[in-house]
Amino acid sequence: MIIVNADDWGRSVEETDVALECFRLGRISSVTAMVFMADSERAASIAIKEKVPTGLHINFSQSFTGAGCPPEIETQHNRIVRFIRSSRLAQLVYNPLLRKAFRTVYETQLKEFRRLYGREPSHFDGHQHMHLCANMLVALPIPRGSKVRRTFSFGPGDKGWVNRTYRTLISRRLRRNYRVVDHFFALSQQLAEPRFKRVCDLARNSEVELMTHPIVQEERSFLTSPGFGESLEALEKGSYLALRPR
Repeated sequence: MIIVNADDWGRSVEETDVALECFRLGRISSVTAMVFMADSERAASIAIKEKVPTGLHINFSQSFTGAGCPPEIETQHNRIVRFIRSSRLAQLVYNPLLRKAFRTVYETQLKEFRRLYGREPSHFDGHQHMHLCANMLVALPIPRGSKVRRTFSFGPGDKGWVNRTYRTLISRRLRRNYRVVDHFFALSQQLAEPRFKRVCDLARNSEVELMTHPIVQEERSFLTSPGFGESLEALEKGSYLALRPR
């Protein structure tokens, strides 16, 4: 099965509308939504009306651009954003001073998602993958057993041994606590024919998530191309809602 998931649903009107176009064409199968952003309210109404499977795109790295966030939560969120942006490696460092802030901000975003969508998220991932930052991996505030995006999958020789070892350790921790797919790729890195064919081959016998940002013109063109549509027709397409517990 292949899950084609569009990130950043609700971050802006443009991002929501482009993803909606791709969903209506059958080129994506789910989205992950940001809350307290410029288009969060409208995006939720659209997702409910169009029956778009929707997960929560946890945001720790961008300031909120919408209304409705309690001032004390926004203050804590801005502290986290400053820390995450302070260094390229900040996400790898557990910050005990922000332990409570991470949990509170995550729980507030989940509460807002429930208010907007009237249900639980289909799955969890993070803006710029910050659901996998050290503070989240150590504390595990996302309930055990939830469906959570895994770390990237790579082929032989794609990354150095340090990177691969780190990702292996993350994958093991995620698998022990959450329901994850077998493989996860970014469409932006799979646009070449041999790479995309490998993703499709894997999806025939395993669960694969393909992340996309349709607002990026190159990705949008690929998603709406006849070739991409033909490839999807040969595969079982679904969302995290279709994943069964293991």
